[in-house]
Amino acid sequence: MKNYELIEKKRIEELSTDACIYRHKKSGARIFTMKNSDDNKVFGIAFRTPAEDSTGVAHITEHSVLCGSDKFPLKDPFVELAKGSLNTFLNAMTYPDKTVYPIASRNDKDFDNLMDVYMDAVFHPNSVKDPRIMMQEGWHYEMQDEKDDLIYNGVVYNEMKGVFSNPESVLERYIMHALFPDTTYGNESGGDPVNIPDLTFEDFKAFHARFYHPSNSYIFLYGDMDMEKKLEWLDKAYLSEYTAIEPNSDIAAQKPFDKMQEEEISYSVGENEPLEKNTYLSWNVVVDALDSKSNLALDILDYALLSSPGAPLKQALIDAGIGEDIFGGFQDGIKQPYFSVTAKGTDKKDKKKFLEIIEGTLKKLAKEGLDKKTLLAAINHDEFQYREADYGRTPKGLVYSLTSLDTWLYGGKPWDYLFCEKYYKELRKDVEEGYFEKLIEKYLLGNKHSALVICKPERGLTEKREEELKKKLAAVKAKMSKEEIKKCVSDTKMLKEYQEEPTSEENLEKLPLLSISDIDKKAETFSWKETRLSDTLLIGTELETRGIAYLRFNFNTACLTEEELPYAGFLKTVLGYMDTEKHTYQDLTSDILLNTGGINFDASAYPNISKYGWYTGIFSIDVKLLYDGFSFGLDIVNEIVHTTKFEDDKRMQEILNEARSRERMKVEGSSHSYAVNRATSYFSATGRYADLTGGISYYRFINRISDEFKKDKKTLQKKLREVACKLFRPENMFISLACEKEGNDAFAKEFPKFKKNFEQGIRKLEEKAGKLDKGFKPYKASAGKALPQLTLSGNLNEGFKTPSQVNYVARSGLYDTKKHPYTGALKVLKVILNYQYLWLNLRVKGGAYGCMSGFGRSGEGYFVSYRDPHLKETLDIYEGIPKFIKDFKTSERDMTKYIIGAISELDTPRTNSAKAALTLSAFLSHVTNDMLQEERDQILATSEAKINALSDYAKEILEKGAACTVGNNKLIEDNKDKFYTTEELFKQN
Repeated sequence: MKNYELIEKKRIEELSTDACIYRHKKSGARIFTMKNSDDNKVFGIAFRTPAEDSTGVAHITEHSVLCGSDKFPLKDPFVELAKGSLNTFLNAMTYPDKTVYPIASRNDKDFDNLMDVYMDAVFHPNSVKDPRIMMQEGWHYEMQDEKDDLIYNGVVYNEMKGVFSNPESVLERYIMHALFPDTTYGNESGGDPVNIPDLTFEDFKAFHARFYHPSNSYIFLYGDMDMEKKLEWLDKAYLSEYTAIEPNSDIAAQKPFDKMQEEEISYSVGENEPLEKNTYLSWNVVVDALDSKSNLALDILDYALLSSPGAPLKQALIDAGIGEDIFGGFQDGIKQPYFSVTAKGTDKKDKKKFLEIIEGTLKKLAKEGLDKKTLLAAINHDEFQYREADYGRTPKGLVYSLTSLDTWLYGGKPWDYLFCEKYYKELRKDVEEGYFEKLIEKYLLGNKHSALVICKPERGLTEKREEELKKKLAAVKAKMSKEEIKKCVSDTKMLKEYQEEPTSEENLEKLPLLSISDIDKKAETFSWKETRLSDTLLIGTELETRGIAYLRFNFNTACLTEEELPYAGFLKTVLGYMDTEKHTYQDLTSDILLNTGGINFDASAYPNISKYGWYTGIFSIDVKLLYDGFSFGLDIVNEIVHTTKFEDDKRMQEILNEARSRERMKVEGSSHSYAVNRATSYFSATGRYADLTGGISYYRFINRISDEFKKDKKTLQKKLREVACKLFRPENMFISLACEKEGNDAFAKEFPKFKKNFEQGIRKLEEKAGKLDKGFKPYKASAGKALPQLTLSGNLNEGFKTPSQVNYVARSGLYDTKKHPYTGALKVLKVILNYQYLWLNLRVKGGAYGCMSGFGRSGEGYFVSYRDPHLKETLDIYEGIPKFIKDFKTSERDMTKYIIGAISELDTPRTNSAKAALTLSAFLSHVTNDMLQEERDQILATSEAKINALSDYAKEILEKGAACTVGNNKLIEDNKDKFYTTEELFKQN
């Protein structure tokens, strides 16, 4: 390849990959190729994009370049690709110092199409020629009428208002500012809503011109492909038109401090939230100049010091009464990584004590040594995950590619962090030689490049800032001339017209499109074999798992009452984190990680799709292990479920405090999911189950029992023992197992002994409960007794007020599957709604960051917005869905696109653990392979008329009337008439 210089090549044996580093001679582009047999191919192009202010120009550019280009002059090619490509990953991401544009696909033609669209987008975007794109994606003044108030709107502007509504995100932002005040990391690359409106179109264009050049690019290719052909295409189609320049994009290093810096900030809380014991104290220290081994070792040290149950640094702070939840750890992926320790739920007055405990504990550990078993457990767990390479829906090639940027971007080799096996071996030996203690001395103790960040609660801060913004914008309008006001109204109208104007057919056809013939007509099937081992049902699935068994214990929760279900939800958190008969909780975790790939507890309801309202509730225990580890795995599960010491008051309080903190973080991080679930819980048994074991009801339950436990220890402990006695019984249990035949045989040998021990275990637990709890009666299932039913409230239509600056607006409902049977065409409708009707109205015109919909086999459907500046307008848009569907018209080409988009979601590559989980779901919900094939056939046969016929489905869903909004206090108050009740979500009990 005459146009490229091969810098270096290497075999990465542990990834079965041949890797090469190239430089494109003419343009100066850097390329990293990873060739192997993985058919889930990955391409990406990244640019170093250091932020020089907090206007979010890097983030707004990332959004905007995907809004059309020279070769593909559509208004939104990203959306057209999401509608109609077989991608397995399609996104773009802004980091503090880089912007990355990755795609993945298993289809060769599709992969080439995606590469072409992304390359043209980054180098030849329409956004640098058309200011309306920056207005839409970034920010703009908005005024529909001359009498209206002047407001800001824009997708990134609203997205970042959502980010800055989360106290942990606010804290992270200011940690970076405190540690790196003179570099890119001191600015907010995503954009601070206060600063975003300072961005001008000229600055926006200049940013792209400076940083979006091949000389500033890092291109990666991964998977089973002809790398030479791909590189030749890149040269011919794009890179050869550029001459190398010096982009001056080096990421500057922050000069070390001569003393600790301190920064104090505020975050918003509701009127009824406490101010006392609600402050964050965060100690942070820069750990600079790391090599591959020490980078990996600091991840291990993070676990041993802070993240493991009972970790010494965490425990020392909790024992001193500083913070209800301690988190942080090693933060890398930037030029100068840092180590963080944050106490949540404390007071500013504790800062001296907080720092003293951290320093004293670190000194003690450096001198006396860390727990060797904990270190070895962390190394084992890390290595298990590395070898398994299960990253969920994210292609592993993308994970490796993003990892390569952690060194490549700063002058290292892209494979520096991809070679891990030899370091795991070395680190195991180093545990005995004080290596980790030396890391504490070198990086954490006496390091003056540090910062203390204090994040205090302030009631009404969101409302105060909104009022200030309102006054600021009123002043801006007051200074406008009549002509300027008219122009603002005219610009608002012009932008709306631009947004509503469809892309011409001629331009749409410039985007390459697959045909239906490129799609496999056969549905992916699930197979399992039902056998009985020692009179216990075993659902066995044979998969190529490379010696890893995916074992799940399933306990039917039909034995529990509605009042007991939240306690089962809490058992997910308690089990494995308290002492047992044979282990302290610290040793228990270490032994689990030394002998398995981890144990997880969960509770889920699986609908019976043939019988609406019926479901199977399952408390599950998932264990990943090697085939020689079955004996340990079976014994440890029996020990945990039957001998956990719920009577440890101190440990129970610690778990409750942490659970309260983490559940709130979940609600704040996924408010759209909580809103959908809550609305669904009004009429759906599975929705109600999810709400009780992990939704808003569960969040409130955790708060209630946490407060009650401070006054009455025995009631909770007794309740957990009662629930465990009812639930963890042989008659409630069945097993699912996914592995090779060899693993199945090994499991069959071990199971009879386990079953016998398990039966003894429940008897021992009942004996213990009888001694500890007055009035305890062993559980006896009543023959022929009707299963307890969950109470469905009917529509509550709640507005949950939070300190958020944005909203998460959900509508949910039910279509009658007898009148309107489930059809694969609903999958196509989901693509049409998500990327046409809802996208255009909620995101493009409304400025919401996200919009989603979904339709289940059981008849449930929902519509929801994400980081949405509106409420009433969004609900009105939902009301227009049936008419939109009824009147929907499209071309044959566009229908093909929607069908491909629906198939793409079905055909996302699945990891072995995902295949095992989906097989179990099919078994419990009575989904057959014939149903899956019928669904695929219906998707492929979807027509305009079949979409129009779904109007009644949407109408029926909306007629159910179930709605829930989580969001901005004032907007919910102003729209009280849309709800039956409104209340603060995070109020103090």
